[in-house]
Amino acid sequence: MSNKNKEYYKKLFKQANFKPCKSPKGFPPGGECFEFSPEYGEGYYWYYEMPGQYNIKIHDFFYKEDAVLNMDFPECLSITWYESISGEELNPYRSLNCHVIKSFLGGYQPFHALIHRNIPIKSIGIEYRPDFFHQVLKDNFGTAYEDPKSAFRSIDETSDFPEMKKLLWDIWTYEGSASSAALYYDAKAREALSLIFEHHRKLNKKAKAILSSDDAELLKSLGLYINDHYADKISIESLAKLSFMGTTKLKNAFKAYYGMTIADYIQKVRIDHAEHLLAYTDLPVSEVAKAVGYVSPGHFAELFSNAKGLLPLSYRKAFQKSDIKK
Repeated sequence: MSNKNKEYYKKLFKQANFKPCKSPKGFPPGGECFEFSPEYGEGYYWYYEMPGQYNIKIHDFFYKEDAVLNMDFPECLSITWYESISGEELNPYRSLNCHVIKSFLGGYQPFHALIHRNIPIKSIGIEYRPDFFHQVLKDNFGTAYEDPKSAFRSIDETSDFPEMKKLLWDIWTYEGSASSAALYYDAKAREALSLIFEHHRKLNKKAKAILSSDDAELLKSLGLYINDHYADKISIESLAKLSFMGTTKLKNAFKAYYGMTIADYIQKVRIDHAEHLLAYTDLPVSEVAKAVGYVSPGHFAELFSNAKGLLPLSYRKAFQKSDIKK
């Protein structure tokens, strides 16, 4: 690490109650590993830095109590795959979701979030420094180069980016030697930047072909409508009437604007609300399913497990484990 970043992350790990340790089995070579203090949680934080260019971070731990995070990051752009997480970002407020690619722009405002206890944070991401990502993108895309901030924002919370998920998991499961790791990580970090930029260009091209500014405003309002009526039976036909679009145009425009289908968006809103009900109420799982709009508890359980990584009852037991001990 550079001295500046080394001191920053050394302080960050210490404040978060992580202590240096030998990397356990299941982590790639060449990085530094930190173990969570048993008083606060369990698991590991793995870290690799190419000074002044990028770092790669792997999280595989959980907190024993709900944790409020408020962290200032240096200027950076990051991309992360979340295999498992539960909580809420607080500025602006939104649920933290797993099985998605998440981006983050550091250096602009603190990362402020509530992380739920006993639910594993399992993720891998790459964090880029400004000089590096500007140079790589200019070298690769020449006159087509644009400010990458919008490219990173465009992929936030997307589950439809299999190339990026594969790239990140290839890093996690890398089994080469420590001596060759630096070359491997460098190639993957550069490849990820190119994937992000190319993905953004395709999204932009598709969105411009479909969406007018008036359509975008209608779609924004449609999302708010779904957020308020998620438990109702919402048909494509009713949404088409509200948005003054035909059903085919609505489907295409909605996916271009939100990065997911209407059905996936409704499901995401429902599962987020179900997560809260499972964590903070004693409603039976069947009643939680009904409350968020699902007739079949079995179907609800399958969807919840796919989205959150745990079955509803397992999620509740894990989340409420600390309360039971008390």
